[in-house]
Amino acid sequence: MGSLKREFLELLDVDREFRYAVAGYLGLSEVLKRLDELSEKQTRMGEEQTKLRKEQARLRREQARLRADFNKMLEVIKQLQSGQSRLEDRVASLEDGVKGVKDGVGGLEDRVASVEEGVKRLEDGQSRLEDRLTSVEDSVRGLEVRVASVEGDVGELKDGQGRIERRMDSLERRFESLESAMVRGFGELGRFFGQTFEEFVRVFLSEKLRGLGEIPEDAELGRGVIDGEEVNLFLEEPLIVGEATGYAESVDEMPKLLRKADLARLRYSREPRKILVILTARRDAERVMREMAEEKGVELIVGKIIE
Repeated sequence: MGSLKREFLELLDVDREFRYAVAGYLGLSEVLKRLDELSEKQTRMGEEQTKLRKEQARLRREQARLRADFNKMLEVIKQLQSGQSRLEDRVASLEDGVKGVKDGVGGLEDRVASVEEGVKRLEDGQSRLEDRLTSVEDSVRGLEVRVASVEGDVGELKDGQGRIERRMDSLERRFESLESAMVRGFGELGRFFGQTFEEFVRVFLSEKLRGLGEIPEDAELGRGVIDGEEVNLFLEEPLIVGEATGYAESVDEMPKLLRKADLARLRYSREPRKILVILTARRDAERVMREMAEEKGVELIVGKIIE
């Protein structure tokens, strides 16, 4: 036991990567705290989604009401058209009467003139009716524009809801994956001593991916060399390219991983799965790498973040 303690202390003193690795595992409680924060964010996003669904339901009710109003306007237009047809029939009848009067007694010309004035008034009324009908048609077109606008807003809300659901799905997958990794990490902690961090990550991730059914039961992550570049987390089928490091002070690990992933893509003619595991990282570097990971499709796992 004394010899093991001396060896452990010597490793802490001379092996910087080992020292950071031990410090990272002592900070696993901070990772669990971050998991709780992710859970709270997920709950808030669920509440926002509920609000969006309620607003969508309200817009659908408003759309139904506008369509009902539109149908009422169509009925009014039909009634106006029917009234116009009856007026035209009456005008035709009056014209027939006027013709009969002209063929008859000449003394009835004054009455004919009066009838002509009545016809003129009817024509004026018809003109006003046409103007009203034009106004109604304009109103109906305005309603159609409003309905189209509301439908567009509903479409945008649907698109926004779809984006939120996709972000929630992604967040849930990352949360479940990280949670599973941390639980298994506790179980593997005792086996870490005597191994390098890189060796531990290969064993750790291999078991995790086999348990999730993402690699075959007999598959094992190992080291690989692609065009002279050493890859410390590699599997050919399915194609996985990854890097593991105990400490990241800058974002240099991300471009290094992406360069190796490009080499793998050219050699195997397919897109590799990219994984970057960092035991301890500076906060500013982690933030930038997180943005790069989301943009480039890299699965980034950071055990502990320091200032």
